[in-house]
Amino acid sequence: MQSHKDLNVWKLSMEFVSKIYRLTRDLPAEEQYGLSSQMRRAAISIPSNIAEGAARNSSREYRQFLYISLGSVAEIETQLDIAERLGYVADSSALSKDLIEIRKMLLGLLAYVAKKNKTPKT
Repeated sequence: MQSHKDLNVWKLSMEFVSKIYRLTRDLPAEEQYGLSSQMRRAAISIPSNIAEGAARNSSREYRQFLYISLGSVAEIETQLDIAERLGYVADSSALSKDLIEIRKMLLGLLAYVAKKNKTPKT
């Protein structure tokens, strides 16, 4: 099996973390321990759970961690929407496109891991 660092979804989600850190640097100071912190944690959770799942010993555990990554994708989508509604972010469409791509890649990886785990019926 390849390393998590070889996975395109991990690479893209790592780039996404950097983008979120740059975005949250510009949020109001009063959001440092609120929305900013939540967005950073959710973004970090995506590649972190991909990595942890890849290091696990079973496909079942790997899938579990990939589903956690998917949950973090949904969480950050919501937080971006909140930031936009509050006027903290003018346009989050580029970040939303990144999240759509990450979600598609995670779903593809989930399908691959599930298929790889199936044993033929005799």
